[in-house]
Amino acid sequence: MTSLTEMSVVERYRSAAASFTERVQGTSDWDAPSPVPEWRARDVVGHLTTWFPALVSSGSSVRLAPVASADDDPVAAWTGTDVQVRALLADPASGEVTFSHEFIGELPLPAMIDQFFTSDVVFHTWDLARATGQDDRLDEEFIAGALEGMSAQAELIRGSGQFGQQQPVPPDATIQDRFFAFIGRDPRWAPPA
Repeated sequence: MTSLTEMSVVERYRSAAASFTERVQGTSDWDAPSPVPEWRARDVVGHLTTWFPALVSSGSSVRLAPVASADDDPVAAWTGTDVQVRALLADPASGEVTFSHEFIGELPLPAMIDQFFTSDVVFHTWDLARATGQDDRLDEEFIAGALEGMSAQAELIRGSGQFGQQQPVPPDATIQDRFFAFIGRDPRWAPPA
């Protein structure tokens, strides 16, 4: 199986989104607690479907169409967002759009999507999988790269308020467990019985 790290920007998003979509389709209890404190399964979807459209519009002329609220229909919320992101990445004109943001700088829109949204989709696949008892294994090479990159910016990441306190893990912890512990998740978290 090809690693996400070896894929093009478009292929990487499609693969990450397909994995998340599988977890969305496999969810039967949208009110199940998640590894993110105070988030239910539906809030994982709500996070992805609200922050990203706001970010896109804050740094470019691109506007995503409104989608259903994840509070009411998480499947429709995710599907509506995913369809639009796929269309953006498939459109050659998107490569000509410069995304400009005071905290991110300037980069082509597809690169911003890849760096920020695709990665977030991968990471939150674990949250939704854990919340709903589904397969939570992620692309190890991609996660190793994310851990290395984020570890190099640990101080900045901790100061952003976007991640929890690093959690302890044993020395023989897997790359995936070390990554989620780094971003503040307890890799041993499981839904209440």
